[in-house]
Amino acid sequence: MSMKWWTGNLYKRSAAIMIAASVFMTSGCALLPDEPEEEVLPSIAPPQISKKPEYEVTTATLETKVQVIGKMISQQEETLYFTLDGMRLKELNIKAGDQVKAGQTIGVLDVELMQKDLRNQKLAFRREETAMKEALQMKDEMDPIEFEEKSIAFEEKKQALSDLEEQISRSVLTSPFSGTVVTLKVQKGDLIKAYDPIAVIADTSLLIPAAKLTKDEQAKIAVGMPVVVDINNAGQFKGTVKALPVTTSDPNGGGGGGGEGQEPARERPEDFMVVSVKDLPKTINRGTPLSINIITKRKENVVVIPPSTLRTIGARTYVQVVDADGKREVDVEVGQQTATQVEIIKGLTPGQKVVGK
Repeated sequence: MSMKWWTGNLYKRSAAIMIAASVFMTSGCALLPDEPEEEVLPSIAPPQISKKPEYEVTTATLETKVQVIGKMISQQEETLYFTLDGMRLKELNIKAGDQVKAGQTIGVLDVELMQKDLRNQKLAFRREETAMKEALQMKDEMDPIEFEEKSIAFEEKKQALSDLEEQISRSVLTSPFSGTVVTLKVQKGDLIKAYDPIAVIADTSLLIPAAKLTKDEQAKIAVGMPVVVDINNAGQFKGTVKALPVTTSDPNGGGGGGGEGQEPARERPEDFMVVSVKDLPKTINRGTPLSINIITKRKENVVVIPPSTLRTIGARTYVQVVDADGKREVDVEVGQQTATQVEIIKGLTPGQKVVGK
């Protein structure tokens, strides 16, 4: 009986030890630090070799253009000035924006001293006329040379009187035609110099697009060439070149040198290329800025490719054509070129594809 007890007790004791060991192992694992999770690295895609762009060979209307910047001007406008020098502006009868009639007085210079001198000369000339009448009555009794000298002196004084009257008449400035005062450069009381601009009169019912040209631009343009006029806030208008600037050997465009007693250079309609355009809006004013595209060369239904597809090596010009068999080089003959298109005269047909750079 004692043996049974000991054996059973031993069994119980062994079971208890095993349970204790199991609990110890479990609790011991819980006390250890957690192992870090393995970092997941992103997959790296191999770099792709960039594919060069491909373009289809097409047909188009090809235009070569000359673009210039201009403005609206009047076909009839004139800069007004006095030809007398060193006089004060006594009267000014206009202001900017006024409508004037042909022959209307614009301004008057102060020529009071000249008028006083004219009155004195007229009185003196009356005495000369009396003396000349007496000389005519005594002509047969006078020495021919003496009579001739008296006649010449009389004519000189008569001419001086006429010249003074003509000078005084130039103190009044009038409008040469009906129009609008678009520019006024003086005010009453100003000291006026001969040929200095006083005002600009323009017929604003005769506005036309215009632009000044360089020598190189003018060499490319001819009367009758088609144009497209682009006016801000008004749109685009088709027309033709109506007239080119008047050529002159004068560096000031025929306006004089601007020196003392000379007419200064100034803007004239003759200095502009003007274009004929129909149906311009009536809201456009003189001086409105615009751009003009003059079409100097035009071809329709030509084979074209982008400039970036054209390749050259020495004297050779070629393109890379891509088709079902891959890429191949094709020599081409080039014609007209613009900033965005190149004409191909020989070597390509529409529908083919060419490779860009």
